Order: sequence, then structure tokens, then C-alpha cells
Amino acid sequence: MTTSARPSNAPKLRSAPTYSSVLSLRTLNRALLERQMLLRRRKLGALDALEHLVGMQAQVPNTPYIGLWTRLEGFQPPDLSHLISDRRAVRIALMRSTIHLVSARDCLRLRPLLHPVLLRATNGTFGRRLAGINLEELAAAGRALLEQDPNRPLLLSELGAQLAKRWPDRDPEALAHAIRTLVPLVQVPPRGLWGTGGRALHTTAESWLNQPLAGAPLPDEMILRYLAAFGPATVRDMQAWCGLTGLGEVAERLRPRLRTFRDERGRELFDLPDAPRPDPDTPAPVRFLPEFDNVLLAHADRTRIVPGGDRKRTFLSGLLQGTVLLDGFFSARWKITRQRDAATLIVEPFARLQQSDRTALAEEGARLLSFAASDTGKHNVEFKRPSG
Repeated sequence: MTTSARPSNAPKLRSAPTYSSVLSLRTLNRALLERQMLLRRRKLGALDALEHLVGMQAQVPNTPYIGLWTRLEGFQPPDLSHLISDRRAVRIALMRSTIHLVSARDCLRLRPLLHPVLLRATNGTFGRRLAGINLEELAAAGRALLEQDPNRPLLLSELGAQLAKRWPDRDPEALAHAIRTLVPLVQVPPRGLWGTGGRALHTTAESWLNQPLAGAPLPDEMILRYLAAFGPATVRDMQAWCGLTGLGEVAERLRPRLRTFRDERGRELFDLPDAPRPDPDTPAPVRFLPEFDNVLLAHADRTRIVPGGDRKRTFLSGLLQGTVLLDGFFSARWKITRQRDAATLIVEPFARLQQSDRTALAEEGARLLSFAASDTGKHNVEFKRPSG
């Protein structure tokens, strides 16, 4: 019996993907903790850490300091403040259209990639109020206002008020947020400096860094870096982290360079071939994370770090305060209160604590107070009743 040859124009048959293994929830947890430098503090400079993490969410100005303290050995606030003052790190809206602290190099590389994310967010909120306006003309006017005096950065409210002089029938807030999308804006110091504070004053990234943005980069490198810091991950995880859509095509393009797995629910996970995937029984120390730490926000399915994927607990309460990891999972909230010369760390667990966990929390909490409240003379750690 003979068989006919397949026509030359017939579509190529694609073999079903093969998977190395199924990764358990605890395996994913330990992989994430290792890549996030949360299993052990690393001897790494602040700039290198920022780039490894692909930036840190920073709408609360001091959170990156706590985030680096909990990840790096010997980290001190000036290590990061100097990067911001010297323009080697900047605050800018990027992933998920939220403020991130990134290296200057990443600002120039990531901002063009993430422009569609900012554009979608602005259209969703202000689209009707901007309908019919010439966006090129608006962007040029906004850039001119922001760059006319390098010593006079602007609040978004000031920018909107000045633009409204030219477009008096338009909402000043919508005009200002359109510029935030159309023109890459950085928040300049003293905003973001430890212990200093300051209003969110803006100028353009190009004028602040004296360099142009990268020209039309592909997202491939960004996704490889995401996997190095947050993998293994599904395509949906990648999209939830950065806000871009259509990353399935990127994953397919990268597939020959990646290794694939399945999670316990059968979903395909992509990962770098040689990335660390520790034993699921690897001990995980107590860690105090700041508000909105990226480790809690970088996946569509957060069960690898939030028990049961409890979104209500995470987003309505946990992220507004600091987060505590016990055995690698989100298990408590924390905050620091001050009164005169005393600082108190208040820990609110979601379940009753074992004595060993309570001791570990008190010891690590004392170290956190020594870092975050070094200007006070008395430090206390208090535990509230479980809220779960």
C-alpha cells in the first residue's frame, strides 16, 4: 500500500507541546521567592536589584526602600536616594499604568513598549472628555510647557490649568492625563527621596535623562526578564503584570528558547531553562513587604503567594498596608505607628500564630523598626488578634 505525499502548500502539522513536569503550588511559590530575593537576602547593589526586578511599584514613595531592605543585605536608604538624585533611577508610569521606580535605562526601554497600556487607561477614564481633540497638537503643547524651564517642573494640576488656556472648553484634568500618556513624564526629586517627601512634580523623561527613548523595541526581552524575576508563568500572568495584551504571540516566538511546564490545574507555564526552581520544602523566612509590592501583583493567578487567591483580603486591606509572608505566603498585615519618640510595629495575622512564627515575626519586626524608624528611640512590636 502506498501513501500520497503531502502537498507542498499544505499547512505544516505542529506537534503537541511536551511538558517537563507538573509544578505544584509550593514549587511555584519557592521559585517566585527565590527570584524575588525573598528566600535569602542578596549581596547586590540597589541599581542591579531594580533592574533584576524590572522596577518596583512606587505610588507610595517610600515603598521601594522597604522592598529593597527586605531583599538586600546591608541596604541603606542613601543607596537608593542617591540613584534618584543622580538621575540613575526615575519614577514613571509603566506597568499597569501605575507609578514604578526603574533604572534610567529601563525607563528609556520600557516606556515605548508600555505606551498602549497607558493609552488604554487614559481612554477608559478620560476618552469622552478628549474626543475630537488633535492629540499631536496637544502633545506638542504639553511637552513645550514641561520643557520650557528645566528648573520648573510642573504638577499635573498646573499643567492642566495651563493647557486649559488653549483649550478652554476641555477638562483640565483630562488634558493633563492625556499628556501623561502621550509624553513620557517622570516625577522628579525630592519626590521619592527617603525621609524627604515632596509633591509629584513632572518633566519629560527625555529632558530629565538627556537621552531619547528606545526606538520601537520588541517586548521579547521584557518578557524574558519578567520570567527571570517572576516565573514560571502563563501568558495571562505576563499580561496581568505589564498590562499588555496579545502576548501569546510573544510566547510562541520565544518558545524555542524556553522550557514549558503545567501547573496543577493543567495550565501551560513558560520559564527560562536554567532559572532556579527550588525544592518546595525549602524553608522560607519571615518577610515584611511594603504596600503594593510587585510580588503580589505580578500574576493573574496569585494563589502561588496569596492563599486561596483571596483577592478581597489582598486588595481591599492587605495592599493598603504592609504585607507579611509566613512560610512564603501572605499571612498578615503590618503598619508602623509613631508617638513622640516611640515607634510601634503592629502585626495583624489572618490566623492564630504558632509560637515559633510569633518569635520570628518579633525578631524580624525589630529589624524592620531599626531600619524604618531609626529616628525614634523606643521600638515595640505588637500583635493584634487574628482578623481571619
